[in-house]
Amino acid sequence: MSTGTLYTYPENFRAYKALIAAQYSGAKVKVAENFKFGETNKSAEFLKKFPSGKVPAFETAEGKCLSESNAIAYFLASEQLRGGKCPFVQSQVQQWISFADNEIVPVSCAWVFPLLGILPQQKNTTAKQDAEVVLQQLNKKLLDATYLAGERITLADIVVFCSLLHLYEHVLEPSVRKPYGNVNRWFVTILNQPQVQAVVKDFKLCEKALVFDPKKYAEFQAKLGGGANKQAQQPKQKEEKKPKAAAKKADEPEDLDAADEALAMEPKSKDPFDAMPKGTFNFDDFKRCYSNEEEAKSIPYFFEKFDPENYSIWYGEYKYSQELSKVFMSCNLITGMFQRLDKMRKQAFASVCLFGEDNNSTISGVWVWRGQDLAFTLSPDWQIDYEVYEWKKLDAKSEETKKLVTQYFSWAGTDKEGRKFNQGKIFK
Repeated sequence: MSTGTLYTYPENFRAYKALIAAQYSGAKVKVAENFKFGETNKSAEFLKKFPSGKVPAFETAEGKCLSESNAIAYFLASEQLRGGKCPFVQSQVQQWISFADNEIVPVSCAWVFPLLGILPQQKNTTAKQDAEVVLQQLNKKLLDATYLAGERITLADIVVFCSLLHLYEHVLEPSVRKPYGNVNRWFVTILNQPQVQAVVKDFKLCEKALVFDPKKYAEFQAKLGGGANKQAQQPKQKEEKKPKAAAKKADEPEDLDAADEALAMEPKSKDPFDAMPKGTFNFDDFKRCYSNEEEAKSIPYFFEKFDPENYSIWYGEYKYSQELSKVFMSCNLITGMFQRLDKMRKQAFASVCLFGEDNNSTISGVWVWRGQDLAFTLSPDWQIDYEVYEWKKLDAKSEETKKLVTQYFSWAGTDKEGRKFNQGKIFK
C-alpha cells in the first residue's frame, strides 16, 4: 500500500485526482501542513525534490518524489482504477486522461478564469462555444455507457470529473447544462461516490453563472502585485513567431500554469464561524429533520437541541416595504440574498417569509447562526444585503421567541400589520 505526503494548496482540482484515487485504493496520503503557495514551493528544500516548483507534488515514505497530477494519481491508484488487466481498457483510461488535459482543461480555464478575475477577458472569445463542443462529445460517449472506460469507475472518470469541476461550479447553470443530460447524470454519479465526497466537500452545482466583472479582475491583480498577470501575458510575446494554427495549442499550457498559480495565490476567505465554539447544536441534523419531517416534529426538535450559549436567533425585517411591488420580484430579492450568502450556509439557517400581495407586502424572517453577534459583519463576503434589513437579537429562552420561531418555521400567520402569509424561502 502506497504512503506519502502530497503538497498542494486548498481546493486544487488537480490534487483532487490523487486524493480520490487514494480513497479508492486505500493508500495513506497526508496533505502537507503549513504549505504556503509561493513560499514553500519556491524554497531550496522543495526545489531540490521537485525542480519545477509546481504542485501537486508527492513524496513517498521512502523519499521518492513524483510531480504531475496524473502521474501521482496513477501511482496511488488501484489496479482497477488503472484499467484492470485488459490492455484495451487501460488504453481507454489513458485516452480520456489525455482528453481531459488537452480538451477540457484549456476551455474550462479560458471560460472560467476571467470570470473569477484571474485572467483578463478576451475580446471575441469562443471559450463557451469550445466548451460546448467538448461537452457534446462527452454527452455522445455517455449516451449508452455508465462510465468512460470499462464497466466500473477508473482514473478516466476521476480525471475527467475533476477537470469539469470549475465548469459545473461556476458557469454551467441549469439552462446551460440541460442539453448534456448524459454528462450531468454521470457527473452527479461520480460526485456522489463516498470516495469522492471524502475529498470534494460541500460542492454545489451552479445555479447562476458568473459574469465578468472588470473591477474583480483589477482588485485581484492589485492583490497579486501584477505578478501573475505578467506571467500569464508572457507567452503572448512568443505567439507572433508561430503559425497561427499552432500558436493557441502551444501557448495554452504556459497560460494555464500562470493562471493556476494565480488561482492558488488568491486569498482564501476564512470562515469566521470556525473560530467560535462548536457547542452542541448540530445544524446538519436539524436541517435533515426539518427537510424530512413535519413541523410538528421538526420544530420541537429544534427547541430540544438548540444551544443558546453558542448559537443565537435573530429577527430581520426588510426596511423598504413601501418600495415592494410585484410578489415575484420581492421573492427574487430573498433568493438573491440567499445566493450571495452561499458560503454562510454551513453554520446558518433561516426561514424568510413574504406577507401580503402585489403592491402591499413585507419581507421578514427568523435567522439562526453560530455565535452571539450579528453574523453578516464578520466577513466582507456576507455584507452585501444585510443593511437593508432591521436586525433584532431574540431571547432564545422566551415564550415570545418560541412563538415567532414556530410561526416562521411553519410558514403561517400574519405580519405586524395583519398581512397574511403569502410564501416563504428556506436558507439551509
